[in-house]
Amino acid sequence: MTVNRKAVPWIILGAAAVVAILAWKPTVLIYGVQRAGLYASVAIPMALVLGIVHIVNLAHGEIMMVSAYLTYNIARSIGLDPWLALLPVALVMGIMGYFIFQLTIRHTLKAPELNQLILTFGIAITMTQAISLIFTPQTRKLPLSYVSMSATIGETSFGVYDFVYVAIALLMGFGIKWFLSNTRMGKAAVAVGQNPRGAAIVGIDVMKTYVFIFTVSVILVGMTGSVFMTRQSIFPYVGSPYTMKSFSLVAMAGIGSISGIIYSSLLLGIAEAAINGIRGASGWSGIVFFLIIIIVIAVRAYKGRKL
Repeated sequence: MTVNRKAVPWIILGAAAVVAILAWKPTVLIYGVQRAGLYASVAIPMALVLGIVHIVNLAHGEIMMVSAYLTYNIARSIGLDPWLALLPVALVMGIMGYFIFQLTIRHTLKAPELNQLILTFGIAITMTQAISLIFTPQTRKLPLSYVSMSATIGETSFGVYDFVYVAIALLMGFGIKWFLSNTRMGKAAVAVGQNPRGAAIVGIDVMKTYVFIFTVSVILVGMTGSVFMTRQSIFPYVGSPYTMKSFSLVAMAGIGSISGIIYSSLLLGIAEAAINGIRGASGWSGIVFFLIIIIVIAVRAYKGRKL
């Protein structure tokens, strides 16, 4: 295995940062990785759609929110644990994703990007307002005892449940990469994402591929929403920030780069946790998120001009 020489300084810098954080406050690294897992598990399905269907779905976070409410109500009404509700919720989200695409998205595939943005933004607003009318803006949370599990290493105690997001992000990332590289449908999706017209010429059903990929992305972010509500409080506007963060991570990592999203999520998750670890500075963590993204994209654009 060879290491790119240009990456060596970044590897050294990253290792030094990890050592410094561990020496300063180990929980910053732990909670930063957990936060990164959540960001990546929400952003990866958006990257899948953007890379193959070429649609910026501004209703992405709202789909996660709808799934969280669906899981919450299943758990409250029939007493089913949210983890056991994953499969029925995934089925419902898949049906919803299919109809969203067929009734709305497919009619804007050849339209200007602004039309697509307005459409998906309208879907997001519709979802938010519908949930507000049905369930009111009241914050809701399930009392689940297992989400408060903790561990102690030396003198450091920390919550462990949020590592499920890390596991989900890794499974999702490796699963999608394997699917795209090793299955007939996955290879067809890659071909469609690279050249839809050429894919159609060789006999690939482009529209069928679009429907499949969009539906799968809705299922994946919906399952993330089910897990999200086990740990977090939910309310109608809880999904909006995750739409923006997911889009920013995709822009930072590069369209279609699943591994880039994981690395970018690590950088931003640890940066946010570091800011939260400074007394009185927690309110700046959201600003730091977007500031780092602006810097990275600006540096990339500058390098592109030089080339």
